[in-house]
Amino acid sequence: MSFLKSFPPPGSAEGLRQQQPETEAVLNGKGLGTGTLYIAESRLSWLDGSGLGFSLEYPTISLHAVSRDLNAYPREHLYVMVNAKFGEESKESVAEEEEDDSDDDVEPIAEFRFVPNDKSALEAMFTAMCECQALHPDPEDEDSDDYDGEEYDVEAHEQGQGDIPTFYTYEEGLSHLTAEGQATLERLEGMLSQSVSSQYNMAGVRTEDSIRDYEDGMEVDTTPTVAGQFEDADVDH
Repeated sequence: MSFLKSFPPPGSAEGLRQQQPETEAVLNGKGLGTGTLYIAESRLSWLDGSGLGFSLEYPTISLHAVSRDLNAYPREHLYVMVNAKFGEESKESVAEEEEDDSDDDVEPIAEFRFVPNDKSALEAMFTAMCECQALHPDPEDEDSDDYDGEEYDVEAHEQGQGDIPTFYTYEEGLSHLTAEGQATLERLEGMLSQSVSSQYNMAGVRTEDSIRDYEDGMEVDTTPTVAGQFEDADVDH
């Protein structure tokens, strides 16, 4: 395929973790031949006997796993899903995008299967992939943890440095209100006062607080309650 290129295999300088010879590479069901798989910290590479091959960057790899389902593929292998297109399929995808703009939001996907001649090496291949993938976290995951607001440096303020946040007392806060805001505040305070006073006169029960309200000039319902009025009520204790 046209995307196969000649390049030197990764070595110890690139953090080579696993080198697996006699490994067949399969791209979207099409065999690319048998070669050597190189799992390095910098990239995942595969080269055939003639020195032609390809490399995959870890940020483009969305999934890797050991597949032992012989119904999905006749041999056990290392499955790798990549968010990219390769070879002839990349040209076809460009033509499709020009014809249908609705596919702009669909990410391209390529499926690689690396089938080693020695299937006992699959666990070591998978472990090496996990270790190398962890060295290349998803940038989108890091951005989601960022806080766009201004941070409060506690250590700096303990040392007397930095700007101290401004706080207002009740009186100072009132001075910043407009005339309309002050009128609204007074109306809310009046409603709150009426709500509190009415709590002492519910169900015709006279309490010490309601007596004090009466002494202040407020009318209180002093009608005695009727015996047995709530005998059938289910009361939660």
